[in-house]
Amino acid sequence: MLRSLVGWWHQRIATRALARYTQADWEHAWRALPLLQGLDAAQTEALRTLAALFLQHKAVEEVQGTRLTNAERLTIGLQAALPVLYLGLDWYRGWYSVIVYPEAFVPEREWVDADGVVWVESEVKSGEAWQHGPVILSWADVQSGSERDGYNVVIHELAHKLDMRNGDANGHPPLHAGMSSASWARELGAAYADLSRRVEGGEETPIDPYAAESPGEFFAVCSEAFFEVPHLLRSEYPGVYAQLGAFYKQDPAARLEPV
Repeated sequence: MLRSLVGWWHQRIATRALARYTQADWEHAWRALPLLQGLDAAQTEALRTLAALFLQHKAVEEVQGTRLTNAERLTIGLQAALPVLYLGLDWYRGWYSVIVYPEAFVPEREWVDADGVVWVESEVKSGEAWQHGPVILSWADVQSGSERDGYNVVIHELAHKLDMRNGDANGHPPLHAGMSSASWARELGAAYADLSRRVEGGEETPIDPYAAESPGEFFAVCSEAFFEVPHLLRSEYPGVYAQLGAFYKQDPAARLEPV
């Protein structure tokens, strides 16, 4: 009886969340996101529900003049929901807001180093994820998700959030039962070393060279590529693709045409 009541209540919450958006909102958002192509009817319905619930549970805070329509909010929600389509929104628990700037931003943050010197953050960013804090996005960069080019700031920052489920964003999120931590470290470590070598040598790289910044950034950039250009990632780093497929419980290369 209790289980049926819980199921009914969850369905009621989902129905209310979905009702906030019109069919035109959904169609506009879906057309703007080519990485969603190839989802079947069941996957589409599940993703719509997850996106609506994500936007209900996470406050979207518009700052510095940002003004988002419901359809534009859905583009954020749908991209955020895609990585957890088979994991569930519980993987995003523990934080409560998405802050959206109109353009790239500079975080207003300072810190004191071991020598007592005060440093001020001055790096321009397109996105940021704080442990136990918000996700921060540049709307201009979110809009670039309309191209399947391997760059997706929403998936990048949400990948950091998944990575942080067991501590710092170090490229090793909590793995599912049956996955091997040794295999994860071996496959991603070898690919990270290869990419770093290419970057240091000035070579062209198959994915964003920013991935060579750290293992955490490598996981986030590879997650972008996994959902945006899966055939490229599978071709260049098949072991990484296999590990991400096991983690996200998805196979985007099977539903998306190569680009």
